[in-house]
Amino acid sequence: MAVTRIVALFNLKPGVSVADYEAWAKERDLPTVNGLKSIDKFEVFRSAALLGTDAAPPYQYVEIIDVADMDAFGADVATETMQAIAAEFQALADTTFIVTEKVG
Repeated sequence: MAVTRIVALFNLKPGVSVADYEAWAKERDLPTVNGLKSIDKFEVFRSAALLGTDAAPPYQYVEIIDVADMDAFGADVATETMQAIAAEFQALADTTFIVTEKVG
């Protein structure tokens, strides 16, 4: 089965500090999501710059979620643990999730 890559683009909500978000990501989000059987790999990146310009990136963070099995991922996301992680994340950030398909 092909891996599905989900790209999440997001900004922190007003009043949420970078330090608080990044501590939560390292302590809760990354280990929990990477521990799911449906996940091949989950990484979070801080946006550093827009190539070739001094303008600020439109998003502060990017998540890359490589899902090995979308059906299993749906079951994993429905668990109490993941519902808690999702609620915590929603309180911290405004996010757009994009499900991608590889070309070629």
